[in-house]
Amino acid sequence: MVFEKVKEIVARELKADPEKITLETHLIEDLGADSLDAVDLIMALEDEFGMEVDDETAQNAKTIGDLVKYIEERQ
Repeated sequence: MVFEKVKEIVARELKADPEKITLETHLIEDLGADSLDAVDLIMALEDEFGMEVDDETAQNAKTIGDLVKYIEERQ
């Protein structure tokens, strides 16, 4: 399942508690991600899923759900 893999990567990259990560979790407000964190996270997701995340999506993704939806639509 895409969400489970994204959750695992987010927890690892942002050093967050996986139990607190849901589709509604906000990357900045809930997880405290800054722009460098976001770049690292996007690169990790690209590596894991073998795809490229376009810059617009990377900049506009606000929640874990946004990332999951993007990945699911492209698989």
